[in-house]
Amino acid sequence: MEVGLLIAIGFALAFALTNGFHDASNAIATLVATRGATAGQAVVLSAVFNMAGAVLLGTAVADTIGKIVTVPQTQMVAVVGAGLAGATVWNLLTWWLGLPSSSGHALVGGLAGAAIADGILSGYGGLESVNWGGVEGWHPTGVIGVLIALLISPPLGFLFAFLLVRLLRRLSRRWTTRWNGPVRGGGWIAAAGLSFSHGGNDAQKSMGVIAVLLLASGHTEDLTVPLWAKIATGLALTLGTALGGWRIVKTIGQRIFSLTPVDSFSSQTSSTAVILGASLIGAPVSTTQVVASSVVGIGAGRRRWRHVRWEIVREMGVAWLTTIPAAALMAVVFLLIWRTAL
Repeated sequence: MEVGLLIAIGFALAFALTNGFHDASNAIATLVATRGATAGQAVVLSAVFNMAGAVLLGTAVADTIGKIVTVPQTQMVAVVGAGLAGATVWNLLTWWLGLPSSSGHALVGGLAGAAIADGILSGYGGLESVNWGGVEGWHPTGVIGVLIALLISPPLGFLFAFLLVRLLRRLSRRWTTRWNGPVRGGGWIAAAGLSFSHGGNDAQKSMGVIAVLLLASGHTEDLTVPLWAKIATGLALTLGTALGGWRIVKTIGQRIFSLTPVDSFSSQTSSTAVILGASLIGAPVSTTQVVASSVVGIGAGRRRWRHVRWEIVREMGVAWLTTIPAAALMAVVFLLIWRTAL
C-alpha cells in the first residue's frame, strides 16, 4: 500500500482509539460510578460487547459516513487523512480536559473542513466538495443528515430516561434502596447492551472512512467494509476504553448528577434504545451526548433539578458547539501539512 494510504488508515484507527477514550467509556460510566462493577470488570464487559457490535451489527452507519466527502478520488486519501487527523487531535484535547465532546461531530467537522479547503486550494470546488444530503425516508445522508441524527438523539435519550425513571418510581411507589440489589444485575445487562450498540455505531465511523480510502486507492470496487477493518476498529475502541476512558467516566457518572443503581440501569437502557435504533437505520450518533442527556433526564425524572450540576452541563454544551468548527480548522492545518509533505 502507498505511504499516504497507510498513514490515513493509521489515523482512522487512532480516531477509533480516541473514540474509545470518549464514547466507549460512557457505555460503562454509570455502572462503575454506582459501584455496580469494578473498573476492570466493566472494561472486560465493554471490550467483549464492543467487539461483538462492531463485527455483527452491519455497516449501515459506515455507508452513511463513507458518502460525506465527494472530492475526486485522486484527492480522497489526503482529504480523509487530514480530516481524521483533525478529529483525532480534537478528541485527544477534549479527553485531556475531561470534556465529553462528540467524536461524531469531530469526524464530520474534520472531513467537511478538509474537503472544502482542498476543493478551494485545488480549484475544483469548495462547498461542492461535501455531500450535504438530508434525510431519505428514515435514512440520513450527507452532512445535514448526520447532523440531524446527532441533534435529535440527545433529546431522545433525555426523554426515554425521564419516562423510564418516572415509571420505575411509580412501580416502586417509594424510591427505596431495596431496588438497588436486583437492579445491579440488570445494570450489567444494560451496560452490555449499550456497549454492543456503541460498537455497532461508533466503530462503523472508522470503518466507513477506511472503506472510502480502500475504494479511492483502487484496493476495492465498492464501499464494502473488510473483516480486518471491523476487527481492527473494534480492538482500537476497546484499547481506548482501557487506556484513557476514566476521565470521561468521572464526568458522566459522578459530576453531572449523583446516581443510584436504578438510575444507572435507566440511563443505560434508554441510551441503548436510542443508539441501537440509530445503528439500524444508518444514523451516526454520539454515545457521549446520548448518555449525558439521559443522566440529565434522570435528574428531571426524579424532580431533582437543583441537584443537577448545570455548570458541568454548560461546559459540555460549549464543547459540543465548538467541536465541528474546531475539528474543521485542525483538519485544514493537517491538509496543508499533508499537501506539502506527501
